[in-house]
Amino acid sequence: MFSLSWRPLRPSSSFCLLFPCCLFHIDANILPMENTNALCKPAIDGTSYMTLSSMFAQAMKTCKALQSMVDAQKIHARLVSVGLDSSVFLQNHLLDMYSSCGSIGDTLQVFHEIRSPNVFSWNNLITGLANLGQLGRARQAFDEMPKRDSVSWNTMMNAYFQNEMSEEALHIFISMRRDGDCNLDPLSFSIGMKACASLKNLALGFQLHGLLMKFDYEWDPYIETSILDLYIKCEAVDLASLIFERMVAPSLFCWNSMILGCSKSYGVEAALKLFRRMPEKDIVSWNTIISILSQHGCGKHAIYMFMEMENQGVIPNSMTYASVLCACASLLDLDWGKHLQARIVRSWFSSDVFVGTALIDMYAKCGYLESATRIFNYLPDRNAVSWTSLITGFAKLGFEGEALLLFNQMRLASVVVDQFTLASVLGACSSKKDLGLGVQFHAYTIKNGYDSLVPVANALLTMYTKCGSVEIAKLLFSKMPVRDIISWTTIMTAYSQIGDVDNAHIVFKEMPQRNIVAWNCMLAAYIQHGHVEEGLKMYMAMLKEDNVNPDWITFATLLSACGEVAALNLGNQIVAHIVKEGLNIDVSVANAMVTMYSKCGRVEEAHDIFHSITDKDLVSWNAMITGYGQNGKGKKAIEIFEGLLSTGTQPDYISFIGVLSGCSHSGLVSEGKYYFNSMMKDHNISPRSEHFACMVDLLSRAGLLSEAKMMIDEMPSEPGAGVWGALLGACRIHKNIELAECAMKRLIELDPSDSGSYVLLANIYAEAGKTDVEAKVRKVMKERGIRKNPGCSWIEVDSRVHVFTVDEANHPRIKEVYTMLDEVIKKITEKGYVNKTSSGLERYHSEKLAVAFGLMSLPSWKPISIIKNLRICADCHMVMKFISLVLSRDLIVRDANRFHHFRGGCCSCRDYW
Repeated sequence: MFSLSWRPLRPSSSFCLLFPCCLFHIDANILPMENTNALCKPAIDGTSYMTLSSMFAQAMKTCKALQSMVDAQKIHARLVSVGLDSSVFLQNHLLDMYSSCGSIGDTLQVFHEIRSPNVFSWNNLITGLANLGQLGRARQAFDEMPKRDSVSWNTMMNAYFQNEMSEEALHIFISMRRDGDCNLDPLSFSIGMKACASLKNLALGFQLHGLLMKFDYEWDPYIETSILDLYIKCEAVDLASLIFERMVAPSLFCWNSMILGCSKSYGVEAALKLFRRMPEKDIVSWNTIISILSQHGCGKHAIYMFMEMENQGVIPNSMTYASVLCACASLLDLDWGKHLQARIVRSWFSSDVFVGTALIDMYAKCGYLESATRIFNYLPDRNAVSWTSLITGFAKLGFEGEALLLFNQMRLASVVVDQFTLASVLGACSSKKDLGLGVQFHAYTIKNGYDSLVPVANALLTMYTKCGSVEIAKLLFSKMPVRDIISWTTIMTAYSQIGDVDNAHIVFKEMPQRNIVAWNCMLAAYIQHGHVEEGLKMYMAMLKEDNVNPDWITFATLLSACGEVAALNLGNQIVAHIVKEGLNIDVSVANAMVTMYSKCGRVEEAHDIFHSITDKDLVSWNAMITGYGQNGKGKKAIEIFEGLLSTGTQPDYISFIGVLSGCSHSGLVSEGKYYFNSMMKDHNISPRSEHFACMVDLLSRAGLLSEAKMMIDEMPSEPGAGVWGALLGACRIHKNIELAECAMKRLIELDPSDSGSYVLLANIYAEAGKTDVEAKVRKVMKERGIRKNPGCSWIEVDSRVHVFTVDEANHPRIKEVYTMLDEVIKKITEKGYVNKTSSGLERYHSEKLAVAFGLMSLPSWKPISIIKNLRICADCHMVMKFISLVLSRDLIVRDANRFHHFRGGCCSCRDYW
């Protein structure tokens, strides 16, 4: 017999005396007045047992709904007083009533006093104990039942499922199937399917689906809903679609589930299409689609959908406002966020924790931390999400110290710290690159058992990687019990950070699944470390993947690679792919296109892209200013800069680097001085070393060496190598040996291993006729083991990049190249070209070989574009001018310092580089 401890609270005769008929009262909401009078009369006055039982049962049902313990005891007492306390029917209702009121003791007491508990008694007890969180006692009662029906099995199964113990629920299902006395019913299958869905066990779900088809339950509406839910949660949306399309009248739950499933598997467009098909929509439908749009980066569309919802008379709830505020946060749309806040304040949602948290997140992401803090302080109830939103806001805006103080306040407020809070705090440590503090938090996570949770472990990986402790990150990764795609991507980034591209690729290959983020990470690793060809092969491999579509980051990275190697043909192909995907309207992609065309010397194409950008940001303007400046079109750079100012956009230090560089390459001295002075005077931007380098280069090129030296001496910070290098280069042009020696001395102090400075000084001495001093410089280079970087040039032909070095011997067509170059030299010599160098070593420089290959391989109408890793020498520069004149070919050479556009015997640099 079932035996559990209970509290002896049975109403005795003395207890009943406390409730005489004149004092006993049942609330009108529990029992009608005429029934109250009937209960107050003795049972022998003629009222039938059936009538009294029905009245008491109805009173107990109403009391159950109200969950009133006081009324429950009154009803129980009256039941005893009229002598109906031994009725099993009413005792079962007592069980149900007491369990609903939360009284375990009274529930157990009533069950114990049932002389012959029937199956309903046991089922009520199991349900009551399970609802009260006494799952162990419920299972004990289930095991001791003398006889079970389908309700018993389903009750126990549902109890496990409701308490998030789906595996145990499935064990009950299997035991029920094996029990010969009880058959599975639709409810059994429904609970079983839900358990499979929660575990995402698609294989077992298939088996249950096959079994219920055998029982011919497949067409039951509840079963159809459970099957649909299973397939959606197991991400088998194709199968869910088959079930959904054959439903005669899908419920709103089915529609809403399918919309959510479609968004995850097929994207936003598929979800919207299904949403438009709905015959009717409830608030859940609208909230689902708004949330989907917001989470998939379609913030504007989410706001439009919210407006459409209101136009159709649907009243938003707290979840609606939270989702729309999330959209505002993603768009950084503070105006709409404030508008929503005003509406929220006028409603009762102003104190809702979910809405309040969304407001905190919106203001924090928009940079208004004071407003976010004020809302946080206003909230009557703050949960872990509220704290985490504010902490994350401070951390991401660079206030890591304040974020850590908030975390300490959260702990003092006795709010339970969750994994997401710790991840945010560790993110603050990563931003500060504070390894010591990060290690302390690592110890805290271990102490509290959070270190094995995936979000926390990922945050630790990121922290150690950003703090430069890659070895610890690798060890941590190797010991992670569970890894997600973020874990794999983070460790791949760690390898890339130290330049270990090979191991990064090994990690990439070992990943159990790869999304677009992983592909982009590997692509960037190759390109950022100079493995452009491997990066482009990675892109081609990505296109062959079924479930991976390039995004704006992919294209921006690829365009950057094309710009670095001047792979214009491939860049054009990628631009065509971008247009096909509709991503050319993305401002980040458009900016990358502008930069790519500028670096390929096609500044006109870059300007066309720039002009097509509807919502230009500061990066757009800077890309175009820099593009014109690098290509020697200083006046156009100034024109774009003035256009930037006319829009009211505030320029930054990069804007001024672009315009000053343009002035420098074009010899616009007065304009350069004006904009340099305007930086601090009009825009409160302190000049950096890069700005001084531009000005020194500008003044030096114009022959104002004394003024350039004076500017260096007056710099507020120690001049960098770029500044002294600009002065040294000008000293060669103007043959100022004394100033060159001064600049060289500073350069050696800054970087004693830089071969370029030694070579430049040696050339200055050689051109001044001081060959003995030149020899000493080269001897010093040899003694110190300093070698000149070998010249290297590359050219793109037929979507392949061909690389040439000085005196190249490995190219498959090198003999033809040398023959072509000799023929070209002969032709331009006839037109007046003279090699003024005594050694003649410049004859087969890499850029000459690249040009010869271009003449062989490219049609006459196509410009020849070349990149060189060093500065072009004087002889090669002269050869290019003659080739452009004699052969009527446009040449574009991008050397280490600038672009040279050769046309008709002239160069855009005006022979000053």
